[in-house]
Amino acid sequence: MQITPTAMTATRSVWPITPIGFARNPTHLPTQAFAGVINEALLLQRQPLIRGLPEDRFQWLLNLYFPGLLLTNGETSPGLDDTHGDEFSDLARLLLVFRAEAGEPSMWLCYAIASAAMGENHLWQDMGLPNRRILSDFLQRYFPTLAAKNTRDMKWKKFFYRQLCEQALLPICKAPHCADCYDYSVCFGSES
Repeated sequence: MQITPTAMTATRSVWPITPIGFARNPTHLPTQAFAGVINEALLLQRQPLIRGLPEDRFQWLLNLYFPGLLLTNGETSPGLDDTHGDEFSDLARLLLVFRAEAGEPSMWLCYAIASAAMGENHLWQDMGLPNRRILSDFLQRYFPTLAAKNTRDMKWKKFFYRQLCEQALLPICKAPHCADCYDYSVCFGSES
């Protein structure tokens, strides 16, 4: 069965097939990440499915990871655009600097993670992953230097934004040290 681009308008209750069902290797962590990000975008009827990917690159991603899945990414500016007034470009650049592997597929991962990070839930949820542990394993494998900086198990979106603020020399803690901050439980602890 093939999914047509018109399936983009389907509601959550009638979207019968997820991208992972088309996966060449459904246990491969990047495949799971791409599938989750694309599926979440489909469920929310959000386009582009992955920001920063021109249509030809998105089709290459589908062919490489999800042969037979027919979708369109939707209108997007290629690369790192700042037209949405959010932190997508800054976050994608941060991830690009810390990726473990060079090459276009790893760049797509950076764009997919940054796209998901613009969502309203915990990053693991916005990436369509089953839990935070899988996200942490994924980040440790594909962004090991960046993941190693999260020594106190800060929630990943908070951690990424903290990294961006540190790069911009902007303080983000409301106290001199995180442990003294009254928002400590918002940044650290369980995400369930």
